Amino acid sequence: MDLDSFVASFDGEPGYLDWAAFGPLSPSVRSEVHADAELLGSGRPTGMDLVAEHVLEARELLAELMYAEVDQVTLQPSTTYGMMQALYGLAGGLMLSRGEFPSLTVTATRAADALGSIDLQWLDPEDGLVTPEAVREALTDETHAVAVSLVDFRTGYRADLSALRDVIGDRMLIVDAMQGFGAVSADYAAADVVCGNGYKWLRAGRGTGFARFSDRALERIAPVLSGWAGVDGALPVDVVPSPAASAQAFTVSRPDHLAIARLATALRDVRDVGIDRIDEALSERARDVMFFADRYDVPVLTPREPERRAGIVTLAPAPHDAGPLAASLANHGITVTVRSGLVRVAPHVGTGADTLRLFGDALAAFSSARVW
Repeated sequence: MDLDSFVASFDGEPGYLDWAAFGPLSPSVRSEVHADAELLGSGRPTGMDLVAEHVLEARELLAELMYAEVDQVTLQPSTTYGMMQALYGLAGGLMLSRGEFPSLTVTATRAADALGSIDLQWLDPEDGLVTPEAVREALTDETHAVAVSLVDFRTGYRADLSALRDVIGDRMLIVDAMQGFGAVSADYAAADVVCGNGYKWLRAGRGTGFARFSDRALERIAPVLSGWAGVDGALPVDVVPSPAASAQAFTVSRPDHLAIARLATALRDVRDVGIDRIDEALSERARDVMFFADRYDVPVLTPREPERRAGIVTLAPAPHDAGPLAASLANHGITVTVRSGLVRVAPHVGTGADTLRLFGDALAAFSSARVW
């Protein structure tokens, strides 16, 4: 699949600018899941085996996209499940921002409260951005790991994983890649744990989570939540073996094969197009959104530099303007996320001129009715 074909595969109705909340399933994913559902409905072992082959395919594709080995990759029900596997097995100081998505903050707090082995080191950067400079200033000798989102769900700020690695040295870097995986390029090799899900930018639907554990993570993180599927070899009947030596230890049960079929299909599309091409095209769409925001004097919270942002553009209207702006967008058929007075606009590569025109019309209508 080339970039033009990938762009053409976005076949939804105009007006959808909420890819950071949910990614409508791609045509290839929908086609694959229908075919695999028929195979699973046949009752034939050969059909079930064919669908199950997507498990290895998905792990191989994830390993390729994250510059990892296959035995470092696990399949998870969601990003948060992967984060639970990582954080519940930690010991020592864990640094993270209070402004992170709850997959990090809630999971870290629950793990610390339950096990008592984690010392939470809360980071409160003045601008809310977890930059290498903010992390450097806050590091202590007790800091054993740093957890961060690849792309901040509020502002769209893209973390520099390579720079963070340089700052933290031999400490572990744990990354929630939910808002960036499949949409932007990143130095995943700089991270020790990467968790994500395919239901947003990958267009694969829910149940398509995954995690990658580096060799350092395998050495330092205990597989506390390891289940019967987290062992080597056959079904462990009449014996309780030790957890696997690979990332397989960080699994509970077998994955949903239909969900993994969706994930593998979406990953294949991204791999074939090339993440750098997708990143470049998405940057252009984000710039288009910023153009209309600037044209109608709507403040933008998202960093302007392409290397510091991804597909999320967050508008920060004055408090008295937030409601009218949200109403104008809704009245023009635009789907976005409105939360805490901020308007999160999230285009994708396939966001077309018709959607951008509707967005511009909505901002124009809002601007003309605005009381200064």
